[in-house]
Amino acid sequence: MERDVTVVIGIGAMGQAIARRIGPGTQILIADVKEAVLRTVAGELEGEGYVAATAVVDVTSRESVTALARHAASLGPVRSMVHTAGLSPAQAPVPAVLAVDLLGVALVLEEFAHVVAPGAAGVVIASMAGHLAPPIAPDVARALATTPASELLALPAASPDQFPDSGQAYTFAKRANQIRVQAASTIWGAHGARINSISPGVIATPMSTAELATDHGGHMQMMIDVSNAKRLGTPADIAAATEFLLSPAASFLSGTDLLVDGGAVAAIQTGKLG
Repeated sequence: MERDVTVVIGIGAMGQAIARRIGPGTQILIADVKEAVLRTVAGELEGEGYVAATAVVDVTSRESVTALARHAASLGPVRSMVHTAGLSPAQAPVPAVLAVDLLGVALVLEEFAHVVAPGAAGVVIASMAGHLAPPIAPDVARALATTPASELLALPAASPDQFPDSGQAYTFAKRANQIRVQAASTIWGAHGARINSISPGVIATPMSTAELATDHGGHMQMMIDVSNAKRLGTPADIAAATEFLLSPAASFLSGTDLLVDGGAVAAIQTGKLG
């Protein structure tokens, strides 16, 4: 019996939690740039009763992303696609952050639009940083929405010299993800599919742990302290939100962003944190 295919790109803590939450009864395809990690996670999933396949992917390469999309379609109807792969400011310099977090998302949105089955849904993991980004001029926003992925990094607004540090590049890329997903909604809709984004707050993952240990960590801790939840988010929180957006319960949602941050952005925007 042919199974529906669930694709999870980026198999860190959030990716693993999402695969476990939405994968039962489907053919899971997990993809990551790290082959050894893929083998380990696939083995764990199979030991827990999941049906899992793996694929190495470099999201900054169209050829690699195209091959992944075609491989996914060869396994069966692609009903769910979740893109979690990304780099934090503490992990990489500005050019790498833009390549993975901006270009990588755009390539995945473009290539998977060609292979998703009717009724499918996708989710891109963005960040609450996108909600805190400085306002983007309308012409820049339009360019970020409509420029072909292969030309995105040539936009003046996406030039590495526009960003003094990786943090500002990351914030820009995550706001661009939200814009890009909104624009992709009509393209995916032509194939009978939906696409949305999730903007997590500070989630308890190795990436956020590294960020908390940087000079910026004190500000992150203050955001947690003034939030409604007053705690770190968990990968399970993001998996639950992802499950909702992929489900029939969210069939009227497409091209939107779901902020899952425990109320941190609300606290910031209403002055609880200067």
